[in-house]
Amino acid sequence: MVAGRMPVLFDGGVRSGANVLKAIALGAQAVLIGRPYACGLGIGGSAALTDFLRGLLADLEITMGLCGLQRPSDATAELLTA
Repeated sequence: MVAGRMPVLFDGGVRSGANVLKAIALGAQAVLIGRPYACGLGIGGSAALTDFLRGLLADLEITMGLCGLQRPSDATAELLTA
């Protein structure tokens, strides 16, 4: 949150679960994935989009596990400097 009043949304260049976790660790309340979402849908329809989203979530879960985290909200900026 900016000044406790405005949520931070991260957009741009998100391609992996590690990207998502980094954005959250830096304070984002939401991570937007517009381009990969649109590309998956455009290239292969709903099946490709579903595969992309499942892969992104799996990558996020693996990254959290490697970092010893239970939830994305457990990520802090200290994680990026350790």
